[in-house]
Amino acid sequence: MEPRPGRAVRALCGLFLLLLLLLLLQHPGRAERAPGSHLDDSAIAAEFCRIDKALCHDEDEQLSFEAVRNIHKQMDDDANGNVDVEESDEFLREDLNYHDPAVKHSTFHGEDKLISVEDLWKAWKTSEVYNWTVDEVVQWLISYVELPQYEETFRKLQLSGHAMPRLAVNNATMMGTVLKMTDRSHRQKLQLKALDTVLFGPPLLTRHNHLKDFMLVVSIVIGVGGCWFAYIQNRYSKEHMKKMMKDLEGLHRAEQSLHDLQERLQKAQEEHRSVEVEKVHLEKKLQDEISIAKQEAHRLRELREGTENELSRQKYAEQELEQEPGKLELPWPLWFLSLSGGEYWSVPPDTV
Repeated sequence: MEPRPGRAVRALCGLFLLLLLLLLLQHPGRAERAPGSHLDDSAIAAEFCRIDKALCHDEDEQLSFEAVRNIHKQMDDDANGNVDVEESDEFLREDLNYHDPAVKHSTFHGEDKLISVEDLWKAWKTSEVYNWTVDEVVQWLISYVELPQYEETFRKLQLSGHAMPRLAVNNATMMGTVLKMTDRSHRQKLQLKALDTVLFGPPLLTRHNHLKDFMLVVSIVIGVGGCWFAYIQNRYSKEHMKKMMKDLEGLHRAEQSLHDLQERLQKAQEEHRSVEVEKVHLEKKLQDEISIAKQEAHRLRELREGTENELSRQKYAEQELEQEPGKLELPWPLWFLSLSGGEYWSVPPDTV
């Protein structure tokens, strides 16, 4: 049977391990110390307070600073405290697998060719990712890292943008114990994506681009203006078409009226021509009748004149008879000739 002191020691060790596990679960960042670190916690805290006094007493920020410091150490091959252009180029090509790191160089170095831990920390604090909320980090995990199966874990741990550097370092405790990420490929993928985001800012899919927003607003304004202009033009076109249809209807009525007037004019012209022809016929007929009447009047005048002459001769003959009654004793033929106004021959007495 085992002695009681051994049991007590093992019980105390078990209790201690249980308390340590509870502390790790409650404050997962306490076990996130990069392996092979040459400075203890007090030295790192002192360096952090020298660089950033405002945040040096925040434990989460201390862990993030230590992660940034480890990233800087990973890039600083000659361990001189500064990352030069050659070292960053080699890091981008070998560790992050960038074949053309020119754009990343300009983003990382800017005008400063040597990057210290302080420069890297200040650049991280001014990054947009530093102020990400938990929802934005989860969105980054889903859309950029493409590991949506860990969304619940990220939300449960309330990992915001401040914790991004801790995801960028190779820490077995953070990846395995805290995030419960057993797949090695998932760990490597998350680490590389987080490292890229810490060093170069949010990816293009999630980066807040004010120029893009401005262009989007301008596009929306142009689209709305175009729609409004199209609506106005459509409305104006409809009104113009209505007016044109009314004008066409009026023109059609005018053409119909003109056609009716032309028909009436043609009919009137035909009637006028008929009247003219009839007038010519009537005038000719009247002229013929007048000519016939003149001839008849001339004949009657001549007849009247002949009658008047005959009457005057008879009257003259009667007057002669009255004046010379002896002529009545003449034989009847002579008497008759005398009465008719003709000359008569005196008959010799022998023949009488």
